[in-house]
Amino acid sequence: MVREQMAAPRWSGAPPVRDSRVLEVMRRTPRHLFVPAAQMSSAYEDRPLSIGHGQTISQPYMVAKMTELLETRKEHRVLEIGTGSGYQAAVLSPLAAEVYTIEILEPLGREARDRLRALGYKNVEVRIGDGYLGWPEKAPFDRIIVTAGAAEIPLPLVEQLVPGGRMVIPVGPHWQTQILKVITKGSRGPHDFRVEDVMPVAFVPLVREKKDN
Repeated sequence: MVREQMAAPRWSGAPPVRDSRVLEVMRRTPRHLFVPAAQMSSAYEDRPLSIGHGQTISQPYMVAKMTELLETRKEHRVLEIGTGSGYQAAVLSPLAAEVYTIEILEPLGREARDRLRALGYKNVEVRIGDGYLGWPEKAPFDRIIVTAGAAEIPLPLVEQLVPGGRMVIPVGPHWQTQILKVITKGSRGPHDFRVEDVMPVAFVPLVREKKDN
């Protein structure tokens, strides 16, 4: 998986993953334990897989590339939006000091919390809630990663980054091609940030909590 999908990807136009730390953690993280039993035989194929509730676990290459773009260091506090099955949080765990991850779908969030605990990921904390709003009580964060497509850059998340902090997020219309972006926060508030477009991608939409009228 690492050799053929990440270090030398066959996906047309996909830049290779070169960070040796990311490649090593991708080798060590048991992806087959983060997919439903019926999908285990396909766990290491280079494609997203259904994890139920209308959600997917991203293709391995995309997990690795987004992790590389995040440029996480061992002392960092990282926020993930969209826990899913917990795989991305598991990948981030050995690369960061603390990982906080939010899942809006309660069944997925509870399953991921139990799975991560059982597998010994002690520096990962899971919350059920609306990820668009971030996790103010635990802010600020050095890094934020969003694993679902947002219609726009969520300013509440930018606000929860430290100055110089970095966010990786797919942005664009739901169920259409989005652009994977790297956001770097400036020092003059949530509207002060730089945006780098990386590549076209396709993610499930970022789900929001429904408000009562």
